[in-house]
Amino acid sequence: MARRVAIGNNKGGAKKTTLTVRLAEALARQGKRVGVVDLDPQGNASRRLGWKDDENNPPLTTSEAIEENAEGVAAQVWQPIGWPHPFAERITLMPARYTLEDRSPEAGKVGAYRRLAKALKGADDHLDYVLIDCPPSLGHLTQMGLAAAHHALASTDPLFDGIDAAVRYRDFVNLSRDDLANPTLSFVGIVVSDYDQRLSDHVEQLRGTRTLFGDQLWGVVPRRSAISNADGAARSLTDEPNSSEPRAVFELLAERFIKEVSL
Repeated sequence: MARRVAIGNNKGGAKKTTLTVRLAEALARQGKRVGVVDLDPQGNASRRLGWKDDENNPPLTTSEAIEENAEGVAAQVWQPIGWPHPFAERITLMPARYTLEDRSPEAGKVGAYRRLAKALKGADDHLDYVLIDCPPSLGHLTQMGLAAAHHALASTDPLFDGIDAAVRYRDFVNLSRDDLANPTLSFVGIVVSDYDQRLSDHVEQLRGTRTLFGDQLWGVVPRRSAISNADGAARSLTDEPNSSEPRAVFELLAERFIKEVSL
């Protein structure tokens, strides 16, 4: 079984999808086999990894894997990503489209929060890590992600609302793991992204994040156009000019990840 990490925040715009995609990229560059589960109906992680939907012949997605409610069914859903680089062959994707929202009303069904864990059982043995990109809420889809994960990682921008929501995410993990039938689930850290040291509010909020999270603050990703351009164009950072600094930042985050999420 791969080590699974649910990346989340109780707020949109917290850069969790950017962290998921770029962390997968950095881990794959270091030779790790990485699965990305897109658990957000917006499907942004899927698009940024170069996945293409086909309306005429729709491929299986995370939604169908959850709906099936069967052990190991995720093995039928893993798909290659669209980046044309050798390291990208070490990244595999469970994509999402807007139909994933159809799974939310199933929250009242017995055991529904365990469906992702069931789908992944035995289906990620060929991987080292699985990164689960959760939606910006603490609702049913995020709870499924946490129920399937070994660890939880928060992502935030350097603003009060995002940091406050990250605290809620951390506290939810610590308070709800037994209710999710996942008592060994652990909160391992937080990453602050889109940081601009020229902005006094960013500096102040980063100081507050250090106070709130201590050594669990893994690192800070600076605001750089190479990152936003790569996200927008669904490309690897390799394809962006002037990307050496952000690539180095994510490589360091990948090293911290490997240290904290032991195989």
